[in-house]
Amino acid sequence: MPIYEYKCGKCVTEFELLVMGSEKPACPTCHKTDIEKLLSVSSSPAVRSESLPVSGGGQACGMPRCCGGGCN
Repeated sequence: MPIYEYKCGKCVTEFELLVMGSEKPACPTCHKTDIEKLLSVSSSPAVRSESLPVSGGGQACGMPRCCGGGCN
C-alpha cells in the first residue's frame, strides 16, 4: 500500500494519500478526482543529491549501502 503524492487539477492542492488497490483517489480540499500523480524523490532511486556524500558500499561505518554523510 504505497503512499503517493498528487496535485489537484482544479484547486492546485498538493497532497499525499495512501492508495489501496484500484481505489480512485480524490482531492481532500475540493473532492474532485481530476488529480495528477507527482513523481516523488523517495520513489526515484536514480536521483542523487550532490550535496550528500555517499560512502563506498558502507565500508566507513559497516552498515550496508550507507549514505547521507553520517558514515565517515
